[in-house]
Amino acid sequence: MSLTTLRLGYVPLTDAAPLIVAQELGFAAEEGLALDLIRVQSWAQSRDLLGMGTIDAAHMLVPLPIAQTLGLGPDYPRFDLVMMLSVGGQAIAVSAALADAMRGQGHGFGFDDPVAARDALMAVTKGQLRVGVPFPFSTQAELVRRWLDGTDLAAGVTIHTVPPPLMADALAAGEVDAFCVGEPWASYAVETGVGALLLAGRAIWASPPEKGLVLTRNFTEARPEETGRLMRAVWRACRWLDRPDNRGTAAEILSRPEYLNLPPELTERGLLGRLHVSASGEVRQFPGFIRFHDGAVNFPWRSLAALLARRIAGVHGLDVARAMEQATECFRTDLYRQHLRSAGADLPGASARIEGAMAHPTAVASEKGQMILAPDAFFDGETFDLAFAPR
Repeated sequence: MSLTTLRLGYVPLTDAAPLIVAQELGFAAEEGLALDLIRVQSWAQSRDLLGMGTIDAAHMLVPLPIAQTLGLGPDYPRFDLVMMLSVGGQAIAVSAALADAMRGQGHGFGFDDPVAARDALMAVTKGQLRVGVPFPFSTQAELVRRWLDGTDLAAGVTIHTVPPPLMADALAAGEVDAFCVGEPWASYAVETGVGALLLAGRAIWASPPEKGLVLTRNFTEARPEETGRLMRAVWRACRWLDRPDNRGTAAEILSRPEYLNLPPELTERGLLGRLHVSASGEVRQFPGFIRFHDGAVNFPWRSLAALLARRIAGVHGLDVARAMEQATECFRTDLYRQHLRSAGADLPGASARIEGAMAHPTAVASEKGQMILAPDAFFDGETFDLAFAPR
């Protein structure tokens, strides 16, 4: 059978796994596709390649297509986020010097207590704190701001953009004091001895959306059949990835030279939720550190788009109500329902929910009767209901 080739861009991260697995294990071929996986070095490059039509689809930070929709980027065709690829997988790390100072004050680097970690960092930080994130419009930036909001640290923090593979180098060079990044690059900083892991992103937000599958509106409208075939292939890869017995195989595939080019043991840490927080080998267990499918991970909730747009609009002086309305238009719940129903995906009865309201797995109505949503609570207790957002 002749396969249709699609060009997909990815930044070398653990959460690129759905695209890589879709190609390597034949899920794409089952849909009549061959995925030409193009490794890019930064999120700006990913955005530009998609916008200029050099690639057909991209593994992309969830807030990035929202920023594009709000006019905070180059003048490219509209971006559509058609499905989520992952939640979690982020970690906050601090420099070796800060880690030593925090240990001297008695902090134990438990990796799961955002208040204790924040207080310990505040106790040893004098003046400005420089924090690296992979892009201004990223879940990492959202996590850092939410974690520090209302504290003395918030007034002195500066956010710096650093491509994920270069985070450890930036920490070693003294260009940043801390960073928030997706795996395996937080673990790489520990492995090279330049930093220590302070906190999991999921300790701040139980289901922090990390990456989405993004195409241009031109592609989704002109090539609907190929859009659906790609979505189904990637969705099946996501489902495969969340079977625990497959995580070791996934680590081996991702670690290959053409992808992450790292030892499988390093890639495996985030996938298995067994994180080394220090160069001395201290291990912290964090089950579900990254998820690709279970708990309705893949559904692109319109309420989530509005929540992220609210922060972006506030930072950039945009009309918040208008920004939230625009953002919901690029999260394509309609395409998700249209193309994934035939793959066997269960679909929620609504396209919006109260964000941050679930502290435990929660049953909600679905097309098949009932589905279980994963916890999504914020550590600060905030909730966001799109139905009551300003209009």
